[in-house]
Amino acid sequence: MSEHLSEHAFDLFVNGTVFFDVVFTGLPSLPLRGTEVQASGMGSCPGGIANLAIAASRLGLHTSLAAAFGDDVYGDFCWSTLTEQEGVDLTYSRRFSDWHSPVTVSMVVERDRAMLTHTHPAPVPASELPAAVPDAAIGFAHLDAEPQEWHAKAKRAGMLLFGDTGWDEEEKWSPSLLEQLSDFYCFLPNSDEAMAYTHTNDPHDAVRALAERVPVAVVTCGGQGALALDDRGTGVGAVAAGQRARPDRGGRRVRGRVRARHAARLAAAAAARVRQPVRGAVGSAGRRLARRARLGRHHRLARPDSGQGGRRVRARRRAGRHLRFHR
Repeated sequence: MSEHLSEHAFDLFVNGTVFFDVVFTGLPSLPLRGTEVQASGMGSCPGGIANLAIAASRLGLHTSLAAAFGDDVYGDFCWSTLTEQEGVDLTYSRRFSDWHSPVTVSMVVERDRAMLTHTHPAPVPASELPAAVPDAAIGFAHLDAEPQEWHAKAKRAGMLLFGDTGWDEEEKWSPSLLEQLSDFYCFLPNSDEAMAYTHTNDPHDAVRALAERVPVAVVTCGGQGALALDDRGTGVGAVAAGQRARPDRGGRRVRGRVRARHAARLAAAAAARVRQPVRGAVGSAGRRLARRARLGRHHRLARPDSGQGGRRVRARRRAGRHLRFHR
């Protein structure tokens, strides 16, 4: 895999929306009208597609991101964090004056989250970002009802495309989104999105329907883990970090169980790298992330840990992390 990646200018190219995220953790419940709820933890960071870009960069992948950024303080923070602290390439991104950067407040309750977001339409059509398709081995894109020309171009160029989607506020669940999956290798919606787009009432049925359209379908299920199925019928049941993979609801024993368990641990380790605070984990949430990171420590990932490039990566990690927890 590393030999394949080295043939390209970038290991990973990601395209989507970057949000300025404010995250509250340890909430006993969501706030109700006229009430105030105290959070035990708080953090701020570039969010949205930036989460994936940061995780990939910290795992040693040469990562490029295409997104719109405002020229406000939120855009300044996200841009400088991605370039100066995380080593993410923003050649294919653009900054716009007089445009308010997207902002999200995320509230975590019972291992799942609810979000409040403020956005304005992007200054340019999504089709103009990126202006050109980068030379990358793997691509990740956010899908919506409007098809993007660069998806087909990237596939023809040999880029392996992964995609996710977001909640349709109008709840139209346009079938055009699923039609776009012909250009993609893997699709990763959450359970609510997957059921809505496939018109099913169960995540297991949804992942089966999606596996008919893409080689690999993954449906995330919050704190319960994820469901995955490929076009050969190989899949796993709900898998969370540290848990054993289970056969799917039909009772089939799955050949991919061991790989899925390792993948779940690796995903937890990647999530811990994204959310690691500046001077070690703070509070119970930080300790949980540290434990999850230890679950994946036996994986040997291809990353530049030697030579000048490796020294830069290690120095950047020592310099600080973008998610800042407050007591």
